[in-house]
Amino acid sequence: MWAFIVRRLVQAIPVLIGISLLTFVLIYYLPADPARMYAGPSATADTVARIRHELGLDQPFWVQYTRYLERLLHGDLGFSYRKQVAVTELILSRLPYTLALIGGGVFVELLIGLTVGIASAIGRGRWMDRVGMLIALLGVSTPSFWLGLLLLYGFGYLIPIFPLSGAGTPLHLVLPAFAAGMGGAAWYARMMRSSMLDVLANDYVRTARGKGARERLVVVRHVLPNALNPIITMAGMDIPWFIGGVVLVERVFNWPGIGRMAVEAIETVDVPLILGTVIFTAAMVVISGILIDVVQGLVDPRIRHQAQSYSSQ
Repeated sequence: MWAFIVRRLVQAIPVLIGISLLTFVLIYYLPADPARMYAGPSATADTVARIRHELGLDQPFWVQYTRYLERLLHGDLGFSYRKQVAVTELILSRLPYTLALIGGGVFVELLIGLTVGIASAIGRGRWMDRVGMLIALLGVSTPSFWLGLLLLYGFGYLIPIFPLSGAGTPLHLVLPAFAAGMGGAAWYARMMRSSMLDVLANDYVRTARGKGARERLVVVRHVLPNALNPIITMAGMDIPWFIGGVVLVERVFNWPGIGRMAVEAIETVDVPLILGTVIFTAAMVVISGILIDVVQGLVDPRIRHQAQSYSSQ
């Protein structure tokens, strides 16, 4: 397993370098001038030229990228033009808020999605099934930012239970987490229902029922452990989606996460901060993929044996 993890980490290096190169190309050919944005609209042409030279923006593309890549390989993500703070320090200051929002969104989608999916599978064809699938349809069809606005209006303004924006207390997290997780809850509900129905049709489930086992015991001991395997896989795929998808939620709720900071960096053409947030989030996606492989290997011995055989090749 360790050899498999090391190999995955080594394979991630060219991926991250490729992402940095693509991002650098897009920023390099932007029509906006970072030096002009930094100097301000009233700065003279000489001042802008001097700032461009000090920032190294007057160098050819490959010179700029090579210098950035050299710093990146030493763990230096650069220095923000606008905030005059190291990019690493800025990202780490926002990281707890983004992780809290991701954790809250995952909790909401698992709690609602699995509950609705299990209830729909057990009550297949009855009112519970119809209501559960209606909830799933509404969740899939509702954009997160629009749901966030509705939640703010309903539970922040009309019924002021939760704060309208910002962070700092657990109450601040409730509405953003619900807005971020509701769409995923709908997918989980549908997948959990389908997975449980497949498992319920197996012979060993019918055998357990034939031996007189209670229905609750059959579901808990025989159905759920086997039905959760695809859910674990989907949870791992959700983490990258959350890392990129919470940007709109952070903007709606004024949540001080990495996504909102990245949008602000794009608006001000803060090149080091844009590059830093993109590369950092890409690294988070890669690491989350490796972690979910490890968790799957611990849960399912077949996957662990496949990883061991893959590492021995």
